[in-house]
Amino acid sequence: MVARTDPSALRWLIGAELSRYRRDVPMSLSELATASGIGKPKLGHMESGRYQQFPDDIGTVLRACGAAEPAIDRLTSLATRSDAKTWWAPWANVMPDWFKTYVGLEGLAEGAFVFESMVIPGLLQTEEYAQALTIGTGFVRPDHAERFVSFRQTRARRLTEDEPLTLHAVIGEAALRLRVNGDQTRRDQLAHLVTMSELPNVTVQVVRPEDGPHAAGAIGKFVVLEFGKVRPIAYTELLDGAMYVQDPDSVRTYSMVAENLRQVALSPADSRAMIRELAGLA
Repeated sequence: MVARTDPSALRWLIGAELSRYRRDVPMSLSELATASGIGKPKLGHMESGRYQQFPDDIGTVLRACGAAEPAIDRLTSLATRSDAKTWWAPWANVMPDWFKTYVGLEGLAEGAFVFESMVIPGLLQTEEYAQALTIGTGFVRPDHAERFVSFRQTRARRLTEDEPLTLHAVIGEAALRLRVNGDQTRRDQLAHLVTMSELPNVTVQVVRPEDGPHAAGAIGKFVVLEFGKVRPIAYTELLDGAMYVQDPDSVRTYSMVAENLRQVALSPADSRAMIRELAGLA
């Protein structure tokens, strides 16, 4: 059971899975239309997630692709939840469209690996840090900044809900030392990071220059999201957009980079000790 529901993100996930099954066969949309009896335009819409996919149609498509019954049951059960209300709707006008998809997917995920080299990950930010960072970057209109911070704080509750997200964050040392709105805001942020790292579902590691090279050196920020009923995806942000990685081989590469970071970075205990020292808590 997921903690939050977003119908557009559910449709996106279902569509990505349908596309994967078709490509694994492999089949073109035209060939699948012949095999399933569903028109090519409708199949295209089902894969794009533009409109709601119905359980019967999902089952027909997957059977035409040779999928096993457990896989069919898994996806059709997701489709029955696609009429729920979007949880982030109150903040829709302060978020770019490309980020709405990610937020919806994050709300549906059971686990996430996050790598951030320059700032503290959004789910682990304090209100003051988030506000200073939002204003400082200039990507959010000044009159929207306060509401955007409110959205971030609501989003962060994903870590403390009854069925919380399992988060593993690897953070570059530079993010711990970044001066955001003065030293007190930074120290308060680091103290909060220590507190969050003590939650049973949150793991924080710090990667330092002296720890040596790692596989994420040429990638920058990225996220791998794990789901209970669909395969994982990877996500990385661009300057004015985002890239969603769905191909299993490509996602596997991001997962390998994540594992490399876990090995190179300080252990969770040593990372917590370092953060405590920088926060003046040691």
